[in-house]
Amino acid sequence: MAARETSPRYRRKMLACACTALVALSLASCSSTRNHDNIKTGSVPKTTRAYDQMNATQLASASASIGKAYEANPKDRNTGLSYANILQMTGRQSQALAVMQQVAIAHPSDREVLAAYGKAQAAAGQLEQALGTIGRAQTPDRPDWRLYSAEGAVLDQLGRSAEARGRYRMALDIQPNDPTVLSNLGMSYVLSGDLRTAETYLRSASEQPTADSRVRQNLALVVGLQGRFPEAEQIARRELSPQQADANVAYLRSMLAQQNSWKQLAAKDTDTKNTN
Repeated sequence: MAARETSPRYRRKMLACACTALVALSLASCSSTRNHDNIKTGSVPKTTRAYDQMNATQLASASASIGKAYEANPKDRNTGLSYANILQMTGRQSQALAVMQQVAIAHPSDREVLAAYGKAQAAAGQLEQALGTIGRAQTPDRPDWRLYSAEGAVLDQLGRSAEARGRYRMALDIQPNDPTVLSNLGMSYVLSGDLRTAETYLRSASEQPTADSRVRQNLALVVGLQGRFPEAEQIARRELSPQQADANVAYLRSMLAQQNSWKQLAAKDTDTKNTN
């Protein structure tokens, strides 16, 4: 295999690592969603903490409680958004898509609902459909920065990184320094293996007052991918319980172990070419 072919393959695999971490929080990808547990409505059962701060047991309990509320009233906007969000965070992408499809049918003109539906489609692998859904939600006279960011996340998954970054910057023009958009923009640079630029944006994202712990976990991943594991571990352990931190650090170690394997494979491919 030619060396110029190895590098893109390595970058794609490295991106898969990064996006796995992002999918744990949502889209993706390369995710740009926020928790909906802060929505103030009597229809959504209240939770004591944000979803990304919950352990597996707490997430399961919250999912069951919100699921019951959704079953009682599947057309309720806020309950549907919250339930789909927690389903995505627990890896149940097909269920999240089904929930958002029903909510979108009930609220066909709601831009936030359409954006969430598009994200659910993307998380389930329906990328082109997601672009269409998000596009229908956007209006030229009142552009929504969240929709630009969501569109960027889908474009990144389609391999159209230049277009994706354009959307993120359009979102930042409307909502400067938003941590989710900055995080998405940083993770976009992982696509091309530009980890230094990715780190710059992720550090900026993590320094914003409204940044949540998931942004810092993405920063830890990118720092670790550059070989600075002690620093990455320190970042990963901030704000989390010891159990959550241990799980994240173990995941980070597994990502770096895979990265080392890919580097060895790339070196082997290059050596094979040079001896032929």
